[in-house]
Amino acid sequence: MKTALDPTPFHHSHSLLEFPRLAAELGFEHLQLTPHRDFIPFFRHPRADDALVKRFKSECDAAGVGIASVLPVLRWSGPDEVDREAAVRAWKRVIQITVDLGVQVIGTEFSGRPEAAERSDASFYRSMEELLPIIEREGVRVLIDPHPDDFVEDGLEALRVIRGLNSPNVGFVYVASHTFHYGHPTDAVMEAAGDLLQLVHVSDTFDHTRSHGLRYISNPPGNAARVHSHLRVGDGDVDFDAFFDGLVRLGFDQRDDTVMCSSVFAEDEDAEAVSRYQLAAMRDGIAAARARAGAA
Repeated sequence: MKTALDPTPFHHSHSLLEFPRLAAELGFEHLQLTPHRDFIPFFRHPRADDALVKRFKSECDAAGVGIASVLPVLRWSGPDEVDREAAVRAWKRVIQITVDLGVQVIGTEFSGRPEAAERSDASFYRSMEELLPIIEREGVRVLIDPHPDDFVEDGLEALRVIRGLNSPNVGFVYVASHTFHYGHPTDAVMEAAGDLLQLVHVSDTFDHTRSHGLRYISNPPGNAARVHSHLRVGDGDVDFDAFFDGLVRLGFDQRDDTVMCSSVFAEDEDAEAVSRYQLAAMRDGIAAARARAGAA
């Protein structure tokens, strides 16, 4: 299992090429390369040319930091055909960049629309008709998170969509901060995912479903807004004992093709201390889960 830092909290304070050395200084051996305006921005074609890709890889090598995964967010399941076609073009470049970096894992989202779920579902499979042969040929793995406000948010339904592709190169991302949107207990989703679970994001959040749905109030009443946070472990309601126990039970922590990534976005003013805290929390969480499993 690779343990990685999502450098998003440092986008305002560090340049892209400073991320590898920063990750090393914070104690991480790997980075997760999430959307960045100079590399692969949100919902846009990648901005990195071959020279920048080589420079970034060189900086990683110099810092002794690996790239655990690349994470694009593109509208490949969008119900609008122009947007979908643009996303597929961008995806092809993302795959090439990933291969050139020597990375095998791409984490992403479905990026469709819940109010157009049937059309988004059809768009996803249409995009995959074109992309899946490239993904399989290049030997990369695409792992997908059913993000809040997507055409599929339910964890078990997301697994059904993924299995519908019938490809060993597509798997599942479990984001701890999305737990209360997945519609099922952590252990139920993880057990159903099995070996498809290959990437997890570690951050906390509050349970928006508590108090009969009135823990958060947004106006006007009945609007379709989704609410979650990316807090440091222990600052919210996620049951991290169940989370880490589930990973150990699946053998996630013993595999060389899995990634655990810190993804706290709520405390940029103290990002370095929070990142160190997260690294310790992830290591301690796995160690405690192993101890519980051994005592059972």
